[in-house]
Amino acid sequence: MLKIKNLLSTSLLLIPQFFFAQYTDVINSNRPGETMSAYAVGKSVIQAEIGVYGIQEKHDLLNYDASGFGTDFTLRYGAFLEQLEFIVDLQYQMENFDTPYTSYKKNNFRQTVLGAKYLIYDPYKNYKDEVNIYSYKANRSFKWRELIPAVSIFAGANFVGADNPYYFSPNGEISPKVALVTQNLFGGGRWVFVTNIIADYIGTDYPSYGYILTLTHGFNAKWSGFVENQGYKSDFYSDAIVRGGAAYLLSPNMQIDASISTNFKNTPSVLYGGVGFSWRYDGWYKEKQIEVKNNERAKKNPENEKEIDYQARERKRKAKYE
Repeated sequence: MLKIKNLLSTSLLLIPQFFFAQYTDVINSNRPGETMSAYAVGKSVIQAEIGVYGIQEKHDLLNYDASGFGTDFTLRYGAFLEQLEFIVDLQYQMENFDTPYTSYKKNNFRQTVLGAKYLIYDPYKNYKDEVNIYSYKANRSFKWRELIPAVSIFAGANFVGADNPYYFSPNGEISPKVALVTQNLFGGGRWVFVTNIIADYIGTDYPSYGYILTLTHGFNAKWSGFVENQGYKSDFYSDAIVRGGAAYLLSPNMQIDASISTNFKNTPSVLYGGVGFSWRYDGWYKEKQIEVKNNERAKKNPENEKEIDYQARERKRKAKYE
């Protein structure tokens, strides 16, 4: 998905039908929003997504103001199967808090997640969108298949160190995190809608449940924009966030992005904005694709696998006249 999805759907429809792949022609980044796309990066593909952000908070009841900045980093790697990717998701934040009586600082990892995502259903697998050469309207009309989403599941774990000020317990813990991911392609791929349903910190005293909805639009081959709504609820903290931003494709393997987020309450009110960069290495994947294509050609023409013996050919030619 782009998310920003970078016209993922167009790329998906261009994937060769003989090779069911998650790999897309342009980078499929989860930045700058928070949703996780349904599709993997592709077997043997490495992808890094990094960003920096500034944050401001104001809590009317506790009477404090906070400002700071943070960085987030996601590493994605496709392995074993085309539908499978492994994910490391890190977020580190530093803040200064001011109250009428004191000032203090808070800094630590807000998130340390290791897990894996697997695509369990793809409505475009083994499907070829036929073009109607006689009707422009038919090609642009709504297709019922677009209502069928791709579906993935994510399973991983949160790793929290002791005395982490962003965690509800002073003790370090490891707790499960799971998510259901769906993704729809609309308007011939110009629109991408992604949902994440998340259960986090499972088995702890304060489990968290949430959702993220992201709608992305590709304006052209380089620019795309998104709007997003995120909500989460637990006995420790609940909130609803709206988010928006855009991404620009520098090359098939590089993307830059920017976004801004806010909420609608004052306990606390939150405003933050950030910029980011996504990069992937797909050299190993392309080498494998070339190998697959060469093997396909060799199967069609076994003579291509044999080294030509020109001396044997000449002896055979002379034997006809002896």
